[in-house]
Amino acid sequence: MKILLVEDDAVTRDYVRSGLIGAGHGVDSVEDGIDGLALALRGGHDAIILDRMLPGMDGLAILKAMRAADLSTPVLFLTAVGGLDDRVEGLEAGADDYLAKPFAFSELAARLAAIARRPSLVSEQTKLVVADLELDLIRRTANRAGQQIELLPKEFSLLEYLMRSEGRVLSRTMLLEHVWDFHFDPQTSVVETHVSRLRAKIDKPFDSHLLHTVKNIGYSLRAPD
Repeated sequence: MKILLVEDDAVTRDYVRSGLIGAGHGVDSVEDGIDGLALALRGGHDAIILDRMLPGMDGLAILKAMRAADLSTPVLFLTAVGGLDDRVEGLEAGADDYLAKPFAFSELAARLAAIARRPSLVSEQTKLVVADLELDLIRRTANRAGQQIELLPKEFSLLEYLMRSEGRVLSRTMLLEHVWDFHFDPQTSVVETHVSRLRAKIDKPFDSHLLHTVKNIGYSLRAPD
């Protein structure tokens, strides 16, 4: 993989960079937040490792700027700022995972591989359709009843999983595993928050609802009866 590492601590930066290169990855590394954002916006990276506290521009601001520019490159926050509120803030801003310092390189490598993993698309299936909702997997666009719907990268991934599982009830655990690559419960409302935001975009402006909450179980996307 080609990885961008944005970390201002020289010891940590050299340690992570050496480990990644030793594992066969290509690495671009910078210590300044402004330089990090510039490199990120150029594209070409499979994943980004991002510190929260950086000179020039902090990691959260970098992430928000990336997502505002529709850059969907997976981001792993690697930081000493690991409180619950900080993790929630990072995840809700569009981070794919969060690893607090100190850390083991083996765990970093495993988490990095998980967030960079992308399901392969079957060549003939480039669009998903449920009722009048359509998701274009190539152009990364969504529309309902001919009306364009603007989705953030994680909202797109969530909707894609729901549409691929049309009619099935998906538990919170299933969503955490398939959309966020979490194989544990992070004890946050990240799923509920994203479902609420997605519902406001694909259901609220329209007469019929597609996204349903199944009490005490999970969520289901299905065409109206």
